[in-house]
Amino acid sequence: MLVIIGYALTFGCVFGVFVAHGGNVKVLLDALPFEMITIGGAAAGAFIVNNQPKVLKATAAAVPAALKGNKYTKARYLELLALLYDILQKARKEGLMAIEKDVETPQESEIFKKYPTVGSDHHVVEFTTDYLRMMVSGNLNAHEIEALMDSEIDTHHQEAHAPVAALTRLAGALPAFGIVAAVLGVVNTMGSVGQPPAVLGGMIASALVGTFLGILLAYGLVEPIAGLLEQRAEDAAKEFACIKSTLLASMQGYNPATAIEFGRKVLFSGDRPTFIELEGHVKGKK
Repeated sequence: MLVIIGYALTFGCVFGVFVAHGGNVKVLLDALPFEMITIGGAAAGAFIVNNQPKVLKATAAAVPAALKGNKYTKARYLELLALLYDILQKARKEGLMAIEKDVETPQESEIFKKYPTVGSDHHVVEFTTDYLRMMVSGNLNAHEIEALMDSEIDTHHQEAHAPVAALTRLAGALPAFGIVAAVLGVVNTMGSVGQPPAVLGGMIASALVGTFLGILLAYGLVEPIAGLLEQRAEDAAKEFACIKSTLLASMQGYNPATAIEFGRKVLFSGDRPTFIELEGHVKGKK
């Protein structure tokens, strides 16, 4: 919702002030379709050439998701930490082998079913169960698992930033494509120098619409969404870091209640549940 409000404010102010100052909307409307095809088509073509299919696919999925609310909320983190607490508590009471079934078939696990928000997130479940499986096997020590976690989190971070980088490059190119459209308009105008001044003035105005659109689309549309996706990627990385800290604390011998405190402290302060909130949520889920 905030994304829609932000875009409405941006474009509303730009075009609203133009109209309020007596701007001729007809000039914009007449030129808009042709300029949009020139700028949008050129930008789309360059975007396809500039990015691998996997990045195009990731961007196509990330942009619509950005229009929705941020899923990384305090409520989600409460669920995640409660899920980790339950798993570690079961392992502590019944032994690591007791969670083997939960790890191997999380979709059938009563613990994962109890927390549908994070329990249905493929990335969270896979990351958590992979390292729990290593803990059950006992073949790796805490330092080796930590190094492996860091590598996986770094890989996930790079993948999440691929659409951000692609959109940032697109935002940088849009003003240039706007200039290209404007130059073509000027060339067209220069080829009609015998026309009356009123006609030439309209043609020059139409040409300048290209520059205007290129800049507006770059800094009013594409770059803001790239910035939002970057922030979402940071939130996703924090979620993995939370899981990492919790599991490593457990491997080092801390009890489940203390282990989830390690994970809680990793989270950003604005989304981090308090100790009392987490304790109450965990007790309420028992």
